[in-house]
Amino acid sequence: MPKTVTTRRDIKSYLRKVSLFLMVSAFAASCLHAQIPLPNPPPPPPPPGSAQAAAQNEQSKHLKSIVDLVVLHATVVDSKGQFVPGLTQDNFHVYEDKVEQKISVFSAEDVPVTMGLVIDNSASMKDKRPQVNAAALSFVRTSNAADEIFVVNFNDEYYLDLDEDFTSNQQELHEALEKIDTRGSTALYDATVASLDHLKKGHKDKRVLLVITDGDDDASSKSFAYTLKVAVESNAVIYAIGVFSDDDRKNQKKMVRKSTKDLTELAEATGGLAFFPARLEDVDPVCVQVARDIRNQYTLGYYPTNTATDGTFRAVKVDLVEPKGKGKLSLRTRSGYYARKAAPVN
Repeated sequence: MPKTVTTRRDIKSYLRKVSLFLMVSAFAASCLHAQIPLPNPPPPPPPPGSAQAAAQNEQSKHLKSIVDLVVLHATVVDSKGQFVPGLTQDNFHVYEDKVEQKISVFSAEDVPVTMGLVIDNSASMKDKRPQVNAAALSFVRTSNAADEIFVVNFNDEYYLDLDEDFTSNQQELHEALEKIDTRGSTALYDATVASLDHLKKGHKDKRVLLVITDGDDDASSKSFAYTLKVAVESNAVIYAIGVFSDDDRKNQKKMVRKSTKDLTELAEATGGLAFFPARLEDVDPVCVQVARDIRNQYTLGYYPTNTATDGTFRAVKVDLVEPKGKGKLSLRTRSGYYARKAAPVN
């Protein structure tokens, strides 16, 4: 292959090309700089004691107080179990660890909720699921149309049976409930803890679980005590329906007693209710009752006087000033909450 010879003319041509490239590059850089201005440096912090510093401090306190707001959903019913409308903020007194709190938020509106249907899919539910599914759909139809809902079917394991995190489409909910594979044991606690965690993905301030089961937990890695603590920490309201058969009540009395105790404690600690209908046919009206209960509640909010971020449990009690002419009323809400725990200082 012949050797290439570089002449002086070649060198001059090469230098002209390099010079032209550098000129074009400089021009492009100047245009780019004109189009994308550098960000301004952040302003220095206001001097301590200035009006601006005081305003920023007040804003910080306000944001912190929003985080610390304790919200209670209270149901008030008469002697017939019917919701009592028309009450005002003056009808309620809130106490935290026996210290009265100032109510800062009050509402009696039907607000949409983030909701989970947690349905037992163990072997013993095989003959019960068709009516349970029908009852769950009655529950959905009676709920707020803007609710966002998910379905968890559980046996030894638990499954989110939707293609997305939440839906309000009744057909999608029907298809999720129809994913029946009744087999195995009952991991109720694991399914409840996982469902409470899934509620955190929701976009509504009010959060609810409806748990339907026919047996005692015999497959969970989580304990009942742990599940109860997580439920109270979640600020969700739990409703539970125990669908025991006549055979269960006759031949598995110990199981029925324990399951009834656990479901009742779980529901009442969160401000919900537990139901144990005598017949499977009664599950449908119970689901409708639960949906109405969720839609007819008073919302109370307060900023606790105890501002310690120690992670301790705070007992909450709400007293009702009964208006004249309403007869004997009863009030239901959650029994307390866990305070925030300050992050450890490194």
